[in-house]
Amino acid sequence: MNDSNSRAGFVALIGEPNAGKSTLLNALVGAKLSIVTHKVQTTRFRIRGVLNEDVSQIVFVDTPGLFAPKRTLDRAMVAAAWAGASDADVVLLLVEAHRGITKGVQRILDDLESHLAPDTPVALVVNKIDRVKRDSLLALTEEISTKRTFEQIFYISATREDGLDPLVTWLTGKVPEGPWLYPEDQLGDASLRAIAAEITREKLMLRLHQELPYQMTVTGEAWEERRDGSVKIDQVILVAKEGHRPIVLGKGGQTLKQIGQAAREELSTLMERKVHLFLRVAVDERWQEDRARYTEMGLEFPEG
Repeated sequence: MNDSNSRAGFVALIGEPNAGKSTLLNALVGAKLSIVTHKVQTTRFRIRGVLNEDVSQIVFVDTPGLFAPKRTLDRAMVAAAWAGASDADVVLLLVEAHRGITKGVQRILDDLESHLAPDTPVALVVNKIDRVKRDSLLALTEEISTKRTFEQIFYISATREDGLDPLVTWLTGKVPEGPWLYPEDQLGDASLRAIAAEITREKLMLRLHQELPYQMTVTGEAWEERRDGSVKIDQVILVAKEGHRPIVLGKGGQTLKQIGQAAREELSTLMERKVHLFLRVAVDERWQEDRARYTEMGLEFPEG
């Protein structure tokens, strides 16, 4: 839209891992663009979702969770999150209602000013309000307001899609005036190949436990459009140790088969056509130190 009254801008969603950023993004745009699991550090790179509301186009940027990084991949994810915030026109800080001001939230509050332009609007979004009583919300608001002044405070439940309308209404007036940045019918900027790999990784994270999900990644090897309208997708699951391969495969290959079936079903629904998904497991002990893998994930390889 190029109407003289049109508005468009980027809104970054930041917060600790598992604060509900991806769930909120999906709820706002009405489509699954970002994978969601109960495990922390699920989102690894910035994912954009587009919401068109009246004359405003709001481009939400789902960022990796902010935490104290230890590994190379951790540092790249945290850098991507802060880069998404610093480039945004508006920032939404998500805090879990039942956890309140944790050490991680305090660290984010301490670091905000050094990463944002002085005039960047920042709103507090208290998520998962369905888990606490109203008195707890008031106490949390009072406590966090002593640490920083926010332009607005919103109370939501992203999973139940409660409280989203006031947030969207406020954002429509906060994004800058200007032409829309994406076509009216575009929901996001991730390629289908990237989304397909992320969906498979989601199923891996949901099926496997402990540290293993964080030591693996999924990458596309081939994508073949078939004459009958179906698509053949080949993906490789990279694990860091030889001992991880049998865990992913499972007895008689059953675990991998179940993961593939779950991913295939979701992809078929998403793409509205038949999907032939083929998975294989490979060992690459240094994939987390491979610059090409970071480029593929949309991350900058951290120096030093």
